[in-house]
Amino acid sequence: MAGKILFYVILTLMAVLLFLPVVYAISASLMSTQELMTGKLFPSVLHFSNYTAALANVPLLKFMFNSLVVSTAVMLGQLVVCSLAAYAIVFIDFKGRNVVFFLLISTMMIPWEATIIPNYLTILNLKWVNTYYGLTVPHFAIAFGVFLLRQHFMTIPRELSESAQIEGCGRFRFFLTFVLPLSRSMLSALGVYGFLTTWNMYLWPLLTTTNDRVRTVQIGIKMMQAQETSTNWPVVMAGVMIVLIPTLLFLFLSMKQLKRGLMAGALKG
Repeated sequence: MAGKILFYVILTLMAVLLFLPVVYAISASLMSTQELMTGKLFPSVLHFSNYTAALANVPLLKFMFNSLVVSTAVMLGQLVVCSLAAYAIVFIDFKGRNVVFFLLISTMMIPWEATIIPNYLTILNLKWVNTYYGLTVPHFAIAFGVFLLRQHFMTIPRELSESAQIEGCGRFRFFLTFVLPLSRSMLSALGVYGFLTTWNMYLWPLLTTTNDRVRTVQIGIKMMQAQETSTNWPVVMAGVMIVLIPTLLFLFLSMKQLKRGLMAGALKG
């Protein structure tokens, strides 16, 4: 009993330590500049005007809408492309499929920064700079997503596919009516991962956008820091909280599906 109590005490302390930076960010967003610079932990007066100033200095709401569109499009694109690729590798017998799979997995060792220039030249030739296409399409196919779904699809009995084919069920119909429903948890985990990763992306949107029409929130936060020689950090922290709160809510709401998908991969993979 004592060991169990100690275990929960340690977990509580770790949770407090992990959440402490978020609490301080909320506190800093409500301080005056003088209070923040003097190192106070909590504001003496709540300055909610920092939030209105953050929205006035930079079109954060527009950037948040752009991030929502881009993140949702990348999430759906990854689910479609990765699930189809994993299905083909697992359920369709073709020559060299293992070679194709291992070549695909080997690309996970290549840093994303090493592929930025070729990807940028590609979208530049397609005239996709300052468009949603340029922000989303290069991220549809990821080796991690194919690997994750391939490992899960391998747990589905091949006899099920063979029985469906005998009954006249085509490959695409089997994919829609059997494979996807049986992989709902894993697809949810991949969707959450893709959405949050894209929402926090900074370098690629910075490179592929030159105006505010399709820019995302991470660039908006950086713009707030670069507007003046002396940065108003409470206003910047208010902007950070405006950007952070939707992602935290999304993560909390999807935590159950994310945990279920990862646990399924751990138990079956």
